[in-house]
Amino acid sequence: MASLMENLISVLQDEGNAYEELLELSMKKTPIIVSGDLEGLQKITDEEQEVVAKINHLDAKREEVTKDIANVLNKDVTKLKLVDIVNMLSQRPVEQKLLAEAHDKLKNVTGHMARVNEHNRDLIQKSLEMVEFDMNLIQSMKAAPQTANYTRSAYSTGDVIGRSNGGFDAKQ
Repeated sequence: MASLMENLISVLQDEGNAYEELLELSMKKTPIIVSGDLEGLQKITDEEQEVVAKINHLDAKREEVTKDIANVLNKDVTKLKLVDIVNMLSQRPVEQKLLAEAHDKLKNVTGHMARVNEHNRDLIQKSLEMVEFDMNLIQSMKAAPQTANYTRSAYSTGDVIGRSNGGFDAKQ
């Protein structure tokens, strides 16, 4: 049982460190989003994917250790919470303290990360709204009303107000 607790503490500490690394990357992403640096955003996103893969591996390892602990304690793994395991370790204060610290660190980092990700999501949403506004503005300029200019045969020329042919006029 002691080795299972050591494994759980180790995995939780590693997972906390990985989440801190992911938090750092998310915080670096904020100014990149603001500046609109797509290459920088792609680089940070690639780095995040690597860290997320590491976190997924650690998460699977943590579930495996928790399942082993539940089997040893003859408890239902779906109902066994980390807080319960911490409370069960009252006879072993050193392991209890380490497990509680790892749990608290993980909880704090994931909470902070959720706030940073929400902020980044809002920034991206605002950027998308600006792009959509610009696109609508460009489309509305193209859909300007036609002028009342007619050719010699009394057909409309189809000229649009405020729009040029888009080419360079060398005669001017």
